[in-house]
Amino acid sequence: MKTDFASLLHKYFCDYLVNDLGASGCTISTYRVAFVQFIDYMESVLHVAAGQIELHHITRQNILSFLDWLEQSRSVAVATRNQRLAAFKSFAIYVRYERPEFLAQTDDIRKIKIKKSRQKEISYLKPEGINLLLGQIDRATLSGQRDYAIFFLMYTTGIRVSELIQIKGRDVSMNHPRHLLIHGKGGKKRHAPMIKQLGKVLANYTFKTGAFLPHNLDRPLFTNHSGNQFTRQGINYLLRKYANMARTRNPSLIPADTSPHKLRHSTAMALVDKGTELIVVRDLLGHASVQTTEIYAKLSNNRKREAIEGASQQIVNQEEPLWEANASLKEWLMNLGKNRIM
Repeated sequence: MKTDFASLLHKYFCDYLVNDLGASGCTISTYRVAFVQFIDYMESVLHVAAGQIELHHITRQNILSFLDWLEQSRSVAVATRNQRLAAFKSFAIYVRYERPEFLAQTDDIRKIKIKKSRQKEISYLKPEGINLLLGQIDRATLSGQRDYAIFFLMYTTGIRVSELIQIKGRDVSMNHPRHLLIHGKGGKKRHAPMIKQLGKVLANYTFKTGAFLPHNLDRPLFTNHSGNQFTRQGINYLLRKYANMARTRNPSLIPADTSPHKLRHSTAMALVDKGTELIVVRDLLGHASVQTTEIYAKLSNNRKREAIEGASQQIVNQEEPLWEANASLKEWLMNLGKNRIM
């Protein structure tokens, strides 16, 4: 016999999230992991078997203890903790309408605050690092041409890995101006322009795969060795493989934790360093708010340097700094008292 928790959880995933909220597959997958981990917690810590969990167990205190357990025993990041909390807040909203007698209990859950964390420094690859990584791909093989097209596309458009794997033949327009139709988060769609080089790379690859033939238009543009749509884990695996190869050549250019999302950071930083307006960067990356994009501007040393130079160029003579003119730092230091430095 199903418990009230099991019964509502089944309806929540199979009906409410899909039909009422129109949640994406990615969101449903993330929420599913949250409840699987909660069941693990209930069994291993509170010794309540999965088949015995009732709605009265879904309390503010149990969820807070679960979230702390995730951080301490599973070593999850604060961002992951907050994702798990989001799943339970969503479930609480559903429960309050299905079972009004749990209104006070679900309200207590919805009032749990997300945990704040210190903003970590964003890790990304500079253009020379991207070139080194792409240079590891053997483009003499069809799979190598596929991998090159995947990562060249990701870097030049800044799309998410979840967006990449959903691209189908019909989403690619090779007519001028070339562009991609991106199916973003929350069902939002946007158009990403393709640079000329990307157009050539895709044209070469799709000619060999027949991606634009009428019977292939609804198939994924990129498929794995089994001919199926890539998973996020599959793209992660490929990127790690090439990143590890590139790191043996020059570890300073390739972060140890290189990931598809770091390619997205790399795109954003390259655009901001070139002086691209934040509104344009926001639209290209598919950010809901320009506030999300602003973090790249804060990290851009080039923009900071240009701003300082622009503000001072009218009152400071253009001259090379003494520490750059002298080849030896020691020599500059020794002459520090002799030269007048502005």
